[in-house]
Amino acid sequence: MLTNRRTIRIEWGDCDPAGIVYFPRYFEIFDICTSALMESAGFPKHKALEQFGVTGWPLVDLGAKFHASSRWGEDIEVESRVTEWGRSSFKIEHRITRGDTLCIEGYEKRMWVGKNPDDPSKIRSVPIPEPVLEKFKS
Repeated sequence: MLTNRRTIRIEWGDCDPAGIVYFPRYFEIFDICTSALMESAGFPKHKALEQFGVTGWPLVDLGAKFHASSRWGEDIEVESRVTEWGRSSFKIEHRITRGDTLCIEGYEKRMWVGKNPDDPSKIRSVPIPEPVLEKFKS
């Protein structure tokens, strides 16, 4: 299973007045790491949109379980992988650790979408392209 790992330094602007990461920042980290995962598979977003004629893979669900906080100046490692594939949806799981400490377990569910041919101002789900499935499942 294709897994991407990324080390991220917690910056002052990531933290709340208590000096710990303000929780919405983790969801931004998830988004960044999803893009990095797709890029590591050979599908950087700007090229994938053009290659497959889609508008993106927007978020339709997300969640997280918080185990330990992170603070300014610490390095965290984010491990991201796709754990479920549907016809047009996929689920990415993210694990954030600091050394041997599990900080967060999170997930995103995303939908592969293209323009709606009946109304180009709207989007609709489209099947995930075979080259993408093949790369992740190999």
